[in-house]
Amino acid sequence: MEKINNTIKYFGYCRKSTEQLEKQALSISAQKSQISKSFNDLKIIEVLEEQKSAFKPNNRTVFREMIKRIKKGEADGIICWHPDRLSRNEIDGAQITYMIRTGEIKDLKFGSYHFHNSPEGIMMLQMALSHSQYSSARLSEDVKRGLQEKVRQGWLPSVAPSGYMNTPDKEKGYKIVVKDPDRFHLVRKMWDLMLTGNYTAPQILNIANDKWGYKTFKRRREGGKPLSRSSIYKIFSNKFYAGWIEWPRGSKNWHKGKHIPMISEEEFERVQILSGRNRKPKPHHRMFAFSGLIKCSCGCSVSPEAKNQLICPLCKLKFAYENKSACPGCNTPIEQMKNPTILNYVYYRCTKKKRGTSCNEPGIELKQLEKQIDTFLSSIELNPKYLDWAIKHLRKAHKLESYSRESVLNSQQKAYHKSSKKLDRLLEMRLAQELDEKEYASKKSELLKEKEKYKNLLKDTDQRQNKWLELSEKTFNFARYARFWFAEGDLQTKKGILNTIGQNLTLKDKKLYIQAHEPFSILRKGLELIPEARMVSEPIENVDNIRKTAALATVNPAWLRE
Repeated sequence: MEKINNTIKYFGYCRKSTEQLEKQALSISAQKSQISKSFNDLKIIEVLEEQKSAFKPNNRTVFREMIKRIKKGEADGIICWHPDRLSRNEIDGAQITYMIRTGEIKDLKFGSYHFHNSPEGIMMLQMALSHSQYSSARLSEDVKRGLQEKVRQGWLPSVAPSGYMNTPDKEKGYKIVVKDPDRFHLVRKMWDLMLTGNYTAPQILNIANDKWGYKTFKRRREGGKPLSRSSIYKIFSNKFYAGWIEWPRGSKNWHKGKHIPMISEEEFERVQILSGRNRKPKPHHRMFAFSGLIKCSCGCSVSPEAKNQLICPLCKLKFAYENKSACPGCNTPIEQMKNPTILNYVYYRCTKKKRGTSCNEPGIELKQLEKQIDTFLSSIELNPKYLDWAIKHLRKAHKLESYSRESVLNSQQKAYHKSSKKLDRLLEMRLAQELDEKEYASKKSELLKEKEKYKNLLKDTDQRQNKWLELSEKTFNFARYARFWFAEGDLQTKKGILNTIGQNLTLKDKKLYIQAHEPFSILRKGLELIPEARMVSEPIENVDNIRKTAALATVNPAWLRE
């Protein structure tokens, strides 16, 4: 071998994998330095560099090119730091040893391994390459096992998505996912905008980047930049925000996470419906206020359809003028008509896209649809004088009821602490061998469920105590002005109002059925009992104040509970 070293031309090959499994390997610059230092007397025609994994065959473009160039005769040997830099899979390893056996590769040099071109040397090389493949496969399995265990414990074993962060104060492998204090509330606002149904994902992206100045979490090699278009779609299709972890990714295997959910599962499902099945907004040449909100009684979606018609000034025929150059009745060219009457209609019709469904539901014209929505809004419209009275009464009642809520909260706290003490006592009994393992597990499960129940009750009571007055005032104010906003608002405003007041919007026999959200449902029932509290066109100074106050007082407890 020594006699032919001076005549052999070598390729230097340096590889560094970007994958986590090979993070401890020497850097490319370190490999080049070692090769130059150890083999400075050999004829190295070129040093090739590559940052690719060798776990799978046909994954390295530089390696494949090097093999092709050796077959063409540009070089006769390879210099590499270690056999595992050349190959970590069976196919590439077999190709290397076969080319040595056939003489296409005359020599191999390694900085940390000695190779001799003989049957015994080739056998030892095969063993070294096989060991590299085995080490990679074993390490991969160990890593997968560790990741799966972390998922089983309820934690995401990878980089946290936008709005969350991995705990920086914990070692690798023990990091958990927590709220990102700078971005959590901003991403939640993105979900809120999407839930209104008034914004598309690109519109929310522009708001976040241009108006809020959103910047992604800064990491070592990436981040600190505005949110990308692909990222906004990933956010709105990621169930992680509803408290779930998909692992492995793309497997549809869902695990309940221990991280704090940003949204509820109902909110997540609603965004999926608003986004469409392909998670991308559908292009529209014209915007419609209620598209995607209403279902037909047969279960299909109800979609808008624009109708543009023209009335011929000569023969008075009304016809759709798209793709027509003249009147079908008198053949008068449309360009020559003087002051023709143009009518624009929007109809909402059943799409009839469900297989096996025959639907004869007629369409409804936009004006009739908006009139029905206005009628519904009028049923919750509050008179301004009653609105002021109701809000004052709410604030007064809030002070009175805070005492009773405090007692409820104290009772729940005592029950929670009692459950914790029971668990401690149970553990003491197990350690004293007063209980066997089966009895201990059964009792422990019951007490953990009891403790979790009181924990959720405490959280719910505390949130209601802080927010119910604010939400009640917002409900009353919305009911007071929704009808005016609907009449004067743009398409997004109309869509937002319809989204806010109800759900399960169904069209049947040209009538829109609205299932009002509970606060508005209760408000409607209350206004049916006291018609004087509704908005009226006539002055109501003559209404008996005593009777009015008494009537409101009988209904108000139902309002307050919501």
